[in-house]
Amino acid sequence: MTTTPLTRYDRSMLRLMNDRRAAAWYATAARRRLTVAAHVVLSVAIGGLMTHFCLAEGEPLWAVAATAVLFLPWMIATGLINGATRGLLELRERALDERQSAERSGVLAGAHRVTTLLLAAAAVALLITGGIAGDAPRAYAAPLLIAVLVVHRLMPLWVAGWRAQDEPADEDAAGAGALDF
Repeated sequence: MTTTPLTRYDRSMLRLMNDRRAAAWYATAARRRLTVAAHVVLSVAIGGLMTHFCLAEGEPLWAVAATAVLFLPWMIATGLINGATRGLLELRERALDERQSAERSGVLAGAHRVTTLLLAAAAVALLITGGIAGDAPRAYAAPLLIAVLVVHRLMPLWVAGWRAQDEPADEDAAGAGALDF
């Protein structure tokens, strides 16, 4: 942690992000990766529904209702990923120790690389589609760019959740078991 004193908000967020009551949901790497995968799928579904709502004729309200229903599991998955990473991306820099600060930098760099590749792929897809159709697909450009912006915002969370390490084993229990004869 830095020498800057923690504010009341910092302390409350630190307590919240280190709350282990839901630890069973992300105790193993497989569970954390399943949570990240579920979050990605929910994000894609919400984005697809919103795109359908914006582009469809007659603006079907069922897409808005389905989006509202999907937001609850999306928020739960977001909370689980934040808990698994102990708030790596949510806490202010002054609330992180040196290891967490370095880990945050690594996560942000990895997410930046992946997002750059996705942005390049989106640009190439629009150019190819425009070349085949003979005109730029204007109707799909805005939703695609919004999708890339959303992915840019969520990618650090996904990378952090994917790369999160297992909690260290309890040293007292491991040490006592090793000394028993």
